[in-house]
Amino acid sequence: MTNKSFNVHQGFTFSKHVPEEISNFDRVFDVFRDLLIHTSGDLEEAFEWLDMLDREYNIFDDEYTREDFEEDLKKRGYIKAEDPEDGNSRTGEGKNVLTAKLEAALREYALDQIFGKLQKSGVGNHRTTKTGIGDERDGENRNFQYGDDLSAVNMTESLKNAQINNGISDLKMTEDDLIVEETKHKAQMSTVLMIDISHSMVLYGEDRITPAKKVAMALVELIKRKYPKDSIDIIVFGNEAWPIKIKDLPYLQVGPYHTNTVAGLELAMDILRRKRNTNKQIFMITDGKPSCLKLPNGEYYMNSVGLDERIVSECLHKAAQARKLKIPITTFMIAQDPYLRKFVEIFTAQNKGKAFLTGLSGLGQMIFEDYEKNRIKRI
Repeated sequence: MTNKSFNVHQGFTFSKHVPEEISNFDRVFDVFRDLLIHTSGDLEEAFEWLDMLDREYNIFDDEYTREDFEEDLKKRGYIKAEDPEDGNSRTGEGKNVLTAKLEAALREYALDQIFGKLQKSGVGNHRTTKTGIGDERDGENRNFQYGDDLSAVNMTESLKNAQINNGISDLKMTEDDLIVEETKHKAQMSTVLMIDISHSMVLYGEDRITPAKKVAMALVELIKRKYPKDSIDIIVFGNEAWPIKIKDLPYLQVGPYHTNTVAGLELAMDILRRKRNTNKQIFMITDGKPSCLKLPNGEYYMNSVGLDERIVSECLHKAAQARKLKIPITTFMIAQDPYLRKFVEIFTAQNKGKAFLTGLSGLGQMIFEDYEKNRIKRI
């Protein structure tokens, strides 16, 4: 393969293509980040998997060893020795732990994998149907009106008008020549992402939690880069629901839980009630089967057989409640059972939200596209 350039006097010139050189560290680091996501941030297990891959594919050699890679991780600030005084101990005294830098690198890796490499844009980026003195160019032109911001003047079109109206020999520009570009207002979006961590997310040999976790990390990183004024809160739900910090996403695991969808929706709505933005939404990643309720006396009502009428009724009630609060729920169902699909369809109709029923395939792209579409200010 060759590189090609053009010289106006000599025409095209060709040279041999020299592939971009990737350092030994970067080559291994890509693999290692993926292993860390699959092992929920367990460094020891990730290194065990890396050793297995090395035996199979010769990842390391005499020039760059496994010990060299581990030392590079420390030098670059990706891992550190665990501090016994740190109350957030994950692995036990004396072992290495992930740093905040590596946690951020995992989110960036998930973003690049799912959404591709995105450039950070300006603040906001929400489009609305309302035109006027806004933040974002619309592409439509109109005549200048008193009070218009001069920064919105389209100089190319205005000069063209001046030439037509006054001629090139006596070129001058008047207020009548000015053309301004329409702008659209940007709005802010508050999102709660609900992730099902019930045991069914890893049943029957299908790992559903890793793709869900990877999508959550990618969505967080996307919002931080492209929509910095937006807010996103992550909650997980099993027998109960609780919020988690963004930095804890790599360590997310399923547990021996049932699925208390009602508790998740209650917490999500409670979080969004406190947000001052007009635009609010809930994204829910689940296998679609609610199987648990917390009763007023604090006891749990559970039923894993089929769809329990009592539990389903409470779920539908919460969906209707969210609709009254003008909070749409978008459900990303990652199971294929027909009776579960039917429940999700009824749930979605109750909320007047949306549902994607295509399983794990393309989950990240669907969430990204839906996030973009939902960012329309309701006026």
